[in-house]
Amino acid sequence: MQLSLRAIRINRNKTQEEAAKGIGISVETLANYEKGNTYPDIPILKKIEKYYDVSYNDIDFFCNDITVKQ
Repeated sequence: MQLSLRAIRINRNKTQEEAAKGIGISVETLANYEKGNTYPDIPILKKIEKYYDVSYNDIDFFCNDITVKQ
């Protein structure tokens, strides 16, 4: 099941500040990824996968849904 980047962050109980720091990007950059305004390049995508322990196949960058897994 694919989730938005924002939903993945919320499921991990992380703030944007914590996630951005863990990934190594600015909060503004993360916010833009979460909103679908911009998309990460491959090196950043790899960092996102590692930080959240997800495959890029599980991330829906075109969805802004904040559904949280139960």
